[in-house]
Amino acid sequence: MTARTLPRALTAVATALLVLTGGTACSTDGAGADPDRVDVVAAFYPLQFVAERVGGDAVTVTNLAKPGAEPHDLELNSRQVGQVSQAELVFYLKGFQPAVDEAVAQNAADRAFDVTTVAPLRDATADGHDHEGEDGHAEESGGKDPHLWLDPTRLATVADQLAERLGTVDPDRAADYTTRARTLRGELEKLDTEYAAGLKTCQRREIVVSHAAFGYLAERYQLEQIGLTGLTPDTEPAPQRLAEVAREAREHRATTIFFETLVSPKVAETIAAEVGAKTAVLDPIEGLSVDGGGDYLSVMRTNLTTLRTALGCS
Repeated sequence: MTARTLPRALTAVATALLVLTGGTACSTDGAGADPDRVDVVAAFYPLQFVAERVGGDAVTVTNLAKPGAEPHDLELNSRQVGQVSQAELVFYLKGFQPAVDEAVAQNAADRAFDVTTVAPLRDATADGHDHEGEDGHAEESGGKDPHLWLDPTRLATVADQLAERLGTVDPDRAADYTTRARTLRGELEKLDTEYAAGLKTCQRREIVVSHAAFGYLAERYQLEQIGLTGLTPDTEPAPQRLAEVAREAREHRATTIFFETLVSPKVAETIAAEVGAKTAVLDPIEGLSVDGGGDYLSVMRTNLTTLRTALGCS
């Protein structure tokens, strides 16, 4: 019996005892359901995508953030806390979802893989813009930008490290995890090449976005991000910030103000109307919409097409 099958055996014994004594075991919607697969809990969609691609049929992946829900605001119910406590690996990004951080600290600190330990985060204000909320105070001052998955090369590094961690949990299939991570790296590097070529020659390099989630993408492809709000998408921007963004949009002759699928477009529409621009969706891929379809790679390519149109790229 291997080290990773021992906890399953103990769980099976405990479940049998519960049945014999008239009790019932808690259902965790998949956690522990298949003894031949590693139970992985992913905190939100991009991590789910990586876990499924690297893990393949050797893992069962549960995403704590449901489609159509904004993952920043995730609150865990008792069932989800149970999933975290029973998972063999919790794949999360510390600082992005406080509720997940708390659940991991209390229930799975020894079985958690924090992305920030292998992919250091950039400063929240590294794009040179501070963002004010309605109270006039700068948002996320001194904080870190969690949206690293919008740089495909950084996500490839995360995938490589996840393969290594899964190999530690499940040594018999370590080589398979490494192989799948290598395949995913190839796809992400191809995507990176497409972005670099597609955004190389453009009339404009400034992107006006409703939520400053695109710092990694802007940094990788030499764009400038102008955010209506900071890292938290549901923060209402102060009037001064709206006026500043409108001025910058006019200066840069922006043709498009970007909004997101999971956040109200009202503020973006207001700015667009004021400066004579149109609106378009630029998806930060924090979570897939209920009816959006596609996956990380296809949404990133849709984003590239949208950017090329808005920036006048040749």
